[in-house]
Amino acid sequence: MSSPRLLIGRRSVRGAYYMLTSTVADRRKLFVDAARVECVVEALRCSDREARSRTLAWVVMPDHVHWLMQLRDGNISRCMQAFKSRASRAFNLHTGAQGSVWQRGFYDHCVRSDESLERQARYLIENPVRAGLAASVGEYPYLWSRWPMTPETSPAEDSQPR
Repeated sequence: MSSPRLLIGRRSVRGAYYMLTSTVADRRKLFVDAARVECVVEALRCSDREARSRTLAWVVMPDHVHWLMQLRDGNISRCMQAFKSRASRAFNLHTGAQGSVWQRGFYDHCVRSDESLERQARYLIENPVRAGLAASVGEYPYLWSRWPMTPETSPAEDSQPR
């Protein structure tokens, strides 16, 4: 269940960068194949196309999603509500399921000016390695970063979104 404490201190600042996490209801492992993950990825892309966000990196884990983004329009809660609603509809249509996909609420961290966005992106895409879903960075198929993130290279801002 979502905690009201997640709302304490939440501020939406256009142009600010956020690390967001949303969890599947009951921590069910729903995102286990490319077609199911695509429901989530397309919802992220739609948020960018609608100019709500500018995505810098994401990873879709079996039971949660991490999203590093810049807020472009509206507030962070409405942006997440639109993302979760769109992803839920697509997922339910694809699987024939009904009901909630996501746990209520979400976790947000506003990236401070002294924090490196590349470092935040690396932390995000290393999540599958820490969770034991991949042996090395770049092996897990359900992630994207605007910075190339391989074990041999350091982050550089020259990659393009898929």
